[in-house]
Amino acid sequence: MGSTSAHNNEGLGRRDLIKRSAALGLIAVPTMSFLSACASGDSGGDEKVDKGKKTEKNPLGVNESAPLEIVIFDGGFGTKYAEDAKAVYQKTYPKAQIKFSSTQKIRSQLQPRFNGGTPPDLIDNSGAEQMDMGVLVGKKQLTDLTPLLDATSIDDPSKKVRDTLRPGIIEMGQFDGDPVWIMYYAYTVYGVWYSETALEKLDATYPENWDDMLAVCAKAKKKGIAGWTYAGKHPYYLPFSLYPFIAKIGGREVLDKIDNLEPNAWSDPAVKAAFEAYYELYKKGYILKGTPSIDHIQSQTAWTKGKALFIPNGSWVENEASKTMPADFKLAVGAPSGLDSSDKLPFGTIWASGGEPFIVPKSAKNPDGGMEQLRIMLSEASSKNFTQSVKSLTALNGGTEGIELTPGLKSASAALEKAGENVVNPRLQDWYVKLQKEQIGVAGLGEMMAGRATPAETIKKIQGFADAAAKDQSIKHYRHQ
Repeated sequence: MGSTSAHNNEGLGRRDLIKRSAALGLIAVPTMSFLSACASGDSGGDEKVDKGKKTEKNPLGVNESAPLEIVIFDGGFGTKYAEDAKAVYQKTYPKAQIKFSSTQKIRSQLQPRFNGGTPPDLIDNSGAEQMDMGVLVGKKQLTDLTPLLDATSIDDPSKKVRDTLRPGIIEMGQFDGDPVWIMYYAYTVYGVWYSETALEKLDATYPENWDDMLAVCAKAKKKGIAGWTYAGKHPYYLPFSLYPFIAKIGGREVLDKIDNLEPNAWSDPAVKAAFEAYYELYKKGYILKGTPSIDHIQSQTAWTKGKALFIPNGSWVENEASKTMPADFKLAVGAPSGLDSSDKLPFGTIWASGGEPFIVPKSAKNPDGGMEQLRIMLSEASSKNFTQSVKSLTALNGGTEGIELTPGLKSASAALEKAGENVVNPRLQDWYVKLQKEQIGVAGLGEMMAGRATPAETIKKIQGFADAAAKDQSIKHYRHQ
């Protein structure tokens, strides 16, 4: 069994090394308000359009002639699905003037409008420039979507929208109590994505434990193929497989403590084990050369071209990487390989949750219109259109009847079925966006996987970031209930 430490500890097993080095110190960092001031006030945002008349077909009381503005993140899912749903709104309310736009610069383009009290009516708040959800909720900048959830479903008037959603979707949109601030439209399966064809060529199967993972990577290296690559410029992709790996080793309670910003949460032996294992990929030369300097598209392209076997990602990758993916690729997703037989959760433990977060700003002039657009998107027709167009599931529970599932979608569905109750849902990415992306991701994991910091140093640094966030009284804090 190979050493998982930067030092040479011959004769020690992986778990022994972890136990021996589990006690990690903390570093002191200055307390600072690091979260984006993306919402500073409610200036000029009270000019709402007049309410329309509530009817059976218009349960939200949408003003049929009121203008509507929609801004969509132009990322892995593209924008056509949203444009198609917009066309349904336009047909339903032909007198409404609809302004539709897309961008990858959500924060830089929309933050000034939030500050000025003139935001759009509906926003797909996603991507690298995602506005911090925790800040938006904490500063009361969002509309409670409960009226949408209590509205009748377009497909079945006997059901409320809330009754048609996948388990966990509503809870994800809640931060503190009953209000629901976010509608996560996509249902994303995160994990280790790979080509079944590439593994077949190596006469290998997807590894279920870490020793087997290292063995597959070693076999690939002999053929001039890297074991792993990842979005080096956006290393917060690494947790897509790393977080459920941590939960598999130590139980989901380890992730809950991390989400809760509890003292010493990152010092848990399961975190140490997972970090040491990933660092071993770097130490053994199993990471594609140059990975730290490439972005998500470049890493995905290298992977689809066969330069690396595995990539941590979400189920949007099937659509986003489709242009470079060979027809015989046989895309599949694997739950994180386990560490060893003493892991607390079984193989198959995976991270799956709502993705593509849609919000209706509190200062929006037509919030009912924004919610109505979401109601349309949550119809079976729009859901099927999304699934067929972008190869991903939606928040609608079902909506795949009659659709021929693509390889990645079929694999993701199988992974969910195998996981059963062992599905984890870390909340850092929506409770504390900057902590998750810039600090844990870029400053922490990015430096470790590039070989510029050891696991112990990285854990200390990340714990320092988490402690600073926990002490920062300028931000609202959230906890698992």
